[in-house]
Amino acid sequence: MSNAKIKTMTEAVLEQVNMNKQLKDKVAIITGGTRGIGKAIAELFAEQGAQVIITGRSPESQVAAQIGDNVKYIGCDIGDKLACENLIKSVLEEFGKIDVLINNAGITQDNLFVRMKEEEWTSVMDVNLNSLFYLCQPVIKAMSKQRSGAIINMSSVVGLHGNPAQVNYSTSKAGLIGFTKSLAKEYGRRGIRVNAIAPGFIQTDMIGHVAEETQNKYKENIPLGGFGSGKDIAETALFLAGSANYITGQVIQVDGGLFM
Repeated sequence: MSNAKIKTMTEAVLEQVNMNKQLKDKVAIITGGTRGIGKAIAELFAEQGAQVIITGRSPESQVAAQIGDNVKYIGCDIGDKLACENLIKSVLEEFGKIDVLINNAGITQDNLFVRMKEEEWTSVMDVNLNSLFYLCQPVIKAMSKQRSGAIINMSSVVGLHGNPAQVNYSTSKAGLIGFTKSLAKEYGRRGIRVNAIAPGFIQTDMIGHVAEETQNKYKENIPLGGFGSGKDIAETALFLAGSANYITGQVIQVDGGLFM
């Protein structure tokens, strides 16, 4: 077989592989996409053919280049309304559309409630909850014109069940669920699906700072016997963004059976 024929066959196989990618030609924004769960989602989405835009608080980041050519980084303080509006405007000007928005960025400021400072409350609300309003409003306008789109909000099992010393965080993640369900009902007829993911214990930097003895106690309560990975959340996000065409307004727990 000639080299030319082998080359042609290889190109045909690669073209078929590219055609089978779930997010081919889709434009996806992932907030907090430089590490942990957000980075895992960005890696999988890029692998599946999407043009990915990741955000973080730093003006610059090398993470996008590390993931792939179809990933772009934009620095954005998502707790700032004007910054969020400029982010969406920039993406629309460059790529012409937004198919997927993943509101993943979040922070914790843990403290017992009676000791909690006002800034510990407001900073968590600004990043974890108010940012959804700032980002989703311009995105919904763009998706409404397209008559299509998927929004995925990253909640937490503590938003469903609560947690001591996390009244601010739990409240923000519970509010996110109400936001998700209301938006899904309001814009479903415009072809926009809105869902939430509620991770349990996921192996990230945050868990890495917890003492091993404490981690083992947590694992005893998880039927599947261990912590999840960023890939577990990323694959759930891929399902919701790609093939879950008849699913909206749902909260999917990815927690190894911790809460049933």
